[in-house]
Amino acid sequence: MAVVVVESPAKAKTINKYLGSDYTVLASYGHVRDLPAKDGSVVPDDGFAMTWEVAPESRKHVRAIAEALKSDDTLILATDPDREGEAISWHLQEALASSLKKGKAVRRVTFNAITKSAVTEAMAHPREVDTALVEAYLARRALDYLVGFNLSPVLWRKLPGAKSAGRVQSVCLRLIVERELDIEAFKAREYWTVTAVLATPRGQEFQARLTVLGGKKLDRFDLANETAAELAVQAIRSRDLTVKSVEAKPATRNPWPPFMTSTLQQEASRKFGMGAKATMSAAQRLYEAGHITYMRTDGIDMAPEAVMAARDEIKRRFGADYVPDSPRMYKNKAKNAQEAHECIRPTDMSLSPDKLKAADDQRKLYDLIWKRTIASQMAAARLERTTVDVASPDGEVELRATGQVVMFDGFLAVYDESRDDEDGEDGARLPQIMAGEPAGKQKVTPEQHFTQPPPRYTEATLVKRMEELGIGRPSTYASIVTTIQDREYVRKDKGRLIPEDKGRLVTAFLTNYFRRYVEYDFTADMEEELDDISAGDRDYKDVLARFWRDFTAAIAETADLRIGEVLEKIDEFLAPHLYPPRADGSDPRTCPTCGEGRLSLKTARSGGAFIGCSNYPACRYTRALSAPNGEETGAAERVLGEDGGDEIWLKAGRFGPYVQRGEATEDTPKPARASLPKGWSPEAMDLGKALKLLNLPREIGPHPEDGETVEAGIGRYGPYVRHGRIYANLPEADEVFTIGMNRAVEVLAQKASRGPRAAAPAALRVLGEHPGGGRVEVMAGRYGPYVKWEKVNATLPKDLAPEAVTLDQALELIAAKAGKTGGRRTAGAKKAAPKATAKAAAAKTSTSKAATAKKAPARAARAKAAKAG
Repeated sequence: MAVVVVESPAKAKTINKYLGSDYTVLASYGHVRDLPAKDGSVVPDDGFAMTWEVAPESRKHVRAIAEALKSDDTLILATDPDREGEAISWHLQEALASSLKKGKAVRRVTFNAITKSAVTEAMAHPREVDTALVEAYLARRALDYLVGFNLSPVLWRKLPGAKSAGRVQSVCLRLIVERELDIEAFKAREYWTVTAVLATPRGQEFQARLTVLGGKKLDRFDLANETAAELAVQAIRSRDLTVKSVEAKPATRNPWPPFMTSTLQQEASRKFGMGAKATMSAAQRLYEAGHITYMRTDGIDMAPEAVMAARDEIKRRFGADYVPDSPRMYKNKAKNAQEAHECIRPTDMSLSPDKLKAADDQRKLYDLIWKRTIASQMAAARLERTTVDVASPDGEVELRATGQVVMFDGFLAVYDESRDDEDGEDGARLPQIMAGEPAGKQKVTPEQHFTQPPPRYTEATLVKRMEELGIGRPSTYASIVTTIQDREYVRKDKGRLIPEDKGRLVTAFLTNYFRRYVEYDFTADMEEELDDISAGDRDYKDVLARFWRDFTAAIAETADLRIGEVLEKIDEFLAPHLYPPRADGSDPRTCPTCGEGRLSLKTARSGGAFIGCSNYPACRYTRALSAPNGEETGAAERVLGEDGGDEIWLKAGRFGPYVQRGEATEDTPKPARASLPKGWSPEAMDLGKALKLLNLPREIGPHPEDGETVEAGIGRYGPYVRHGRIYANLPEADEVFTIGMNRAVEVLAQKASRGPRAAAPAALRVLGEHPGGGRVEVMAGRYGPYVKWEKVNATLPKDLAPEAVTLDQALELIAAKAGKTGGRRTAGAKKAAPKATAKAAAAKTSTSKAATAKKAPARAARAKAAKAG
């Protein structure tokens, strides 16, 4: 027997079906070893020696594999067919070294699809772990580690609030920031077009656009204003028009090649709005279930048997006319395609999307992959493109109409690729038009246009641009795009990636002090060197040594930099963005409030940045770093209302928007204020919300064990509940205002006894689904059982046993609790109990609280004595 190791249990389950009882198939659950997240894990002075450690969560998996090897003689490493997969196999072999000493054989197998034939074929042709691929992985991992652990501390010291820098993530961030700077520097330019609705002698209408005026061909900006456009309209209206020529040309459209990683991510983003990470997660599940080939690839070639299967399926579904005379062969255009992987395609062409049993996101993605693969082997679409020129007899005016007709749809019967920016070609169908016949004028319309700035990147267009520049590889695209969002350098708004102030500052810093390492060509060249290592053409230690020599010199040059000097440099670098010209021609750096101070860049403790006046604190003018056109943030300040004679203000400060009670005076130099929590929009603030914030922390009540007050609030690290010295984080700020004692005790107990990452306690019973979605459960609380739905916890009455409560009774208790705490009451939830019952319950609760308060000192004394003993 042999032990087969793959990455995931889902993959193990699928492969186990094909191999049978002669094999033990186990999962490593991804990488089992990594470099410890501390300085010194890579030692350049010792030949770039690396210290690896088995991750705590991986130890049990390594032990399980070692245990299986006690009774089996062969270890078969069947991880993914790329550098990461090769690295996992190498790590496993190293981690299991002590179990492999006694003559045990180690084999490496790879397959591009998890099908019976592919797995069986791979098992029949094992090999050794590929040293070149492993060394390419080692070089990439060492580079990323050395950059991260040496460059990030420079950022922390010289640029407060910056979180990290990365070899590829910083270059990706630069792309987004530079695109935003281009957008902000863009000046729109006006232009006009003139369109006419014309008619044939048979009364059929068609649309044509003015292309020649005054005998001269029009360029885009020749009609620069409304006056010029109106003159053009009059020129058309004052002349008779005749069809000068009609030209019909046949054309063909060929299908797109099958998917590779980057194009799959782009198309899933365009068609479904799926991010790169979500796309790869769904693709991973499809691959592990055996439905598609390996999904991290930059290859577009397809196995010959898959090509023939696709052609057979096309003929069966659409007929022989849709099958081209010879199979379509696609060659990869990328000069850095790694390891010659096959494209992403279905493993079974006859498995149509409607027959697939899978989750919704997987089914949608499979539908896309299946259609693209089938379409890639179909016949070209045949079109007829027609151009009609209409002119005046004197040649002063000429208009053009274009259209196309699909004569044979070919691959378009299955699939058409989406576009990032739908300029589109004119696909209007034209009526029958003959040269020499008159064209009657029905309507002539001028239309104003403005040039548009370059669009912000979406995840799809960013991946496309990275691929064009040769930055990153298929396995890294999703993690790079995710990392810059997780670091809060970039935010996603309506699918578009917008740089945050932190991201602008980091890019400005790196561009000024580490320019070489965020250059697109340098990063692409480094990727090529890594590819050369994987091909066995370079020594990985030579590549690392050359990089490290220059990189350490660049780090050393920043040793004496002062924060003030860095801010001045960044301020100068971002000046065109920060201080745009003013309409009145005055100095854009002069403070608009005091008229004397100079505006300059300042950083906040929170890591953000703002523009402030040099006369601070006498002048408190501030505005956001990214405020458009130098607009003041002070303009957003407003009075929300009054409370107890005090005006409640919404203000904008250097650390972000906040609410404040009254104004600062000699008697009250520091009035009460509270920052808006993350996710709260200044535009949506009202008096009620402001008072809630200003009245924090909120007292929940005495803790049932010791009677000490439990409170909820929002602190430096976000929303929390507190009991004595124990603070426990809450996931959302809104919960601070609604959390009850049951939920608070549960969160505090979890933090105190098992840490914040511990699993939630198991339910006593699951009663069923709430009408608003989510499970309704019976839980064991610190002072009695309760029912739980989402964040609503409702205590069970004493006369209702946990094992006897029904779903209807639970819904009634939850609805009553949600109504008291201001939580949402979902349609379908039962109304609260009658008033009499509510009063009785309140009286009972009051009595219970009094009794608890009396018992609390005695409990505390007993606990203290027990601890002392």
